[in-house]
Amino acid sequence: MEARVPVMVPPYYSQAGGYWLARALRIGPVQSMSTARLSHGGARERSKRGAATSQTVSDYLIQRLHEWGVHRIYGYPGDGINGIAGALNRRGGDPAFVQVRHEELAAFMASAHAKFTGEVGVCLATSGPGAVHLLNGLYDARMDHQPVVAIVGQQARIGLGSGYQQEIDLVSLYKDVAAEFVQLVSVPAQMRHVVDRAVRIALGERTVTCIIVPNDLQTADAVPSPPRTHGAVFSGVGFSRPVIVPSDGDLQRAADILNEGERVAMLIGQGARSAADEVTGTAELLGAGVAKALLGKDVLPDDLPWVTGSIGLLGTKPSWDMMMSCDTLLMIGTSFPYAEFLPKEGQATGVQIDIDPRQIGVRYPTDVNLIGDAKATLERLMPLLHRKERRDWRQEIEKGVADWWELMDKRSHEKADPVNPQWVLHELSPRLPDDVIITCDTGSVANWYARDVKIRKGMRASLSGNLATMGPGVPYAIAAKFAHPDRPVVALVGDGAMQMNGMNGLITVAKYWKEWKDPRLTVLVLNNQDLNQVTWEQRAMEGDPKFEASQDLPSIPYAKYAELLGLNGIHVESPAEVGSAWDAALSATTPTVLEVVTDPNVPPLPPHITLQQAKHFAFAIAKGDPDGYEVAETSLREMLADVIPGR
Repeated sequence: MEARVPVMVPPYYSQAGGYWLARALRIGPVQSMSTARLSHGGARERSKRGAATSQTVSDYLIQRLHEWGVHRIYGYPGDGINGIAGALNRRGGDPAFVQVRHEELAAFMASAHAKFTGEVGVCLATSGPGAVHLLNGLYDARMDHQPVVAIVGQQARIGLGSGYQQEIDLVSLYKDVAAEFVQLVSVPAQMRHVVDRAVRIALGERTVTCIIVPNDLQTADAVPSPPRTHGAVFSGVGFSRPVIVPSDGDLQRAADILNEGERVAMLIGQGARSAADEVTGTAELLGAGVAKALLGKDVLPDDLPWVTGSIGLLGTKPSWDMMMSCDTLLMIGTSFPYAEFLPKEGQATGVQIDIDPRQIGVRYPTDVNLIGDAKATLERLMPLLHRKERRDWRQEIEKGVADWWELMDKRSHEKADPVNPQWVLHELSPRLPDDVIITCDTGSVANWYARDVKIRKGMRASLSGNLATMGPGVPYAIAAKFAHPDRPVVALVGDGAMQMNGMNGLITVAKYWKEWKDPRLTVLVLNNQDLNQVTWEQRAMEGDPKFEASQDLPSIPYAKYAELLGLNGIHVESPAEVGSAWDAALSATTPTVLEVVTDPNVPPLPPHITLQQAKHFAFAIAKGDPDGYEVAETSLREMLADVIPGR
C-alpha cells in the first residue's frame, strides 16, 4: 500500500496551485482542481475516458472550421477556452493559432483578414473579460460589413445563473454586435449546426456571428452526427455567393434617369471593389466624375484624371464641387453617412446600387434603387446607357482634380515645425510598391491618407470606416501580412493610436515576422504629442481652445522601442530626411518603425469651410488656445496656398 505523506499547502496554493503541487509529490488520491468543473458531467461529461484519443467537442469545432476553409484563428488564451486550445494544439497548425497581445487586437485582425481576403475571419477569446475585450474589434467588422466569427468561452453549464466568477450573460452581451446569429452551445450534438450556421450567416450577411462554448462542454465527447430523433437537425458545409441583379424594368428606369442627366456625379464605396472596370466604363459613358468613400479608396486608382478622391470631412475640394453642382447622382456600393456632402435634396435625381436592401435610400432620396451585385448590375445597365457627347462637365471635373493635386503639392511644401505631416505622405506616394497593402488608423493621419496618398492599380488599402475607432492600424497590418505574406505592408498611425494598440501590436510583429516570405512591414508613426484630430475638432466644431490635460500625449521613443524588440527603427526630425527614410524603410529586410516628429498645428482643412466653422475657430483662438499663434499662422499659410498663385 502506498504511503501517504502529510503536506502543508500554503493558502495561496489552495486551488490550482495545490492541485499541481499534490500531483508533483504523487499524493493520492488527487481530485481535480475544480471538483464542480469535472463532476456532474462537467469537463469530461463521459465515463472514464482517461487518455483515450476519441474526438472532443473542441476537436470537432476546429475540424469543422477547417472544413469551412478557416486556416488561421487570432486569439488570446485563458482557462475558459483551454479545451479549444488543446484541440488547436492537436491539429498541428492548421488552423494556425496567432497569439495576440489583447483580444481587441484579435478581433481587429479577424476583421482585416476578412477585408483583405474576402474570407471569414475568426477570433477566439476566453470567457468573461476576454469576451468583453473582443467587442470593439467586432463592432468594427460589423459596421464595415465584414464576415467574422467570434468564438468565446463560458463558465461550466452547471454554474450558469449562479453569479459564478467571470460569468457574464454573453448571449445578451453579444446580441447587438452579433445580431444575426449568437448561440450558446449546450450539448455536443449541437456544435455541428451552430458552426455551420455561424460561418454561413457571417458570409451570407457579411456580418459578425458568435459561438459561445461552456468550458465543461469543450472536452466532452464529440457527436459529429446527431441521433436521428425529433428535434435533431443535420447541417452541411458550403457557401456559394449568389449573383443578384435587378429586374429589367428597374434597370431601364435607372438608365433613363442617367441618360437624361447632364452633370452626372458618381460615388463609390467598398461594395464596388469587384466592379472597377464596370465603374470605369460607366463613368466614361456618362462623362461623370467619381468620388470615393473612404472604404472605397482602393477601388479606383487616383491617377485617373476624373477620380475626384475622397468625400466628406476628410475629402477633397473637387469631390465637394462635383456634388454641389451635379444634377444626377449614381451611388454604388456605399453607405457614406455624411449627407451634408451629398447634393441638396431636390438638386439631383438619384440612382443607387447596393447588394443590401437595408442600405438603399438611407442617405439620399434616390429615385431608382437597384438591389444587386455591383458588377453584375453595371454589366446589365451599361448597354442601356447613351454615351454623352458633350464633355464640358467632365473637363470641368478633370481641371478641378488637376488643380487639387497641385494644391496638395503646395500644401505639403509649407513650412512646419519641425515636419509637415502632409510632406511625409506626399513623399510616400511615389515610393509605394505596386502590390502594397496600406492600413490606416483613425485620427489626423487619416486626413493625410485620404487626401495625399495616391492609390495605384493593384494596391489594397483599408481602415476602420464606419466605427472610425482608434487602434486598428497595426493589427490590420499584421493580419494583412499573415493573409499575404509575400506582399509589402505599410501602416499609417498617429502617436495616440500607437500608444493605444500599436506598441502592443509590435510585440506580435516581433514574434511572427520571420514566418513571412517578404519581411517588409513599415509602421509610420506621426509623433506630434497631441490627440490631433480631436484637438482640431474642439476648435472648429465646438469653438473651444485646445484642452491640454485631455490632448497632450507623453513623449515615447517609438523607433527605439522597435529596436528593443529586435525590429528596425528610424527617427526623423527634418523634412530633408523624409524621402531617404522612406527609401530605407521600404527596402528593409526587417519590419521597421518610421517615427517622424510632425507639427500638430498643421490644420487638416476640410474641403469646404462653413461660416460656422470659421467662427468657432476664431472663438477658440480668442479664448486663449495654448498654440493659438502657431495655429493661426499655419492655418493662414495653408489657406493662402489655395488662392495665391505661385505659392
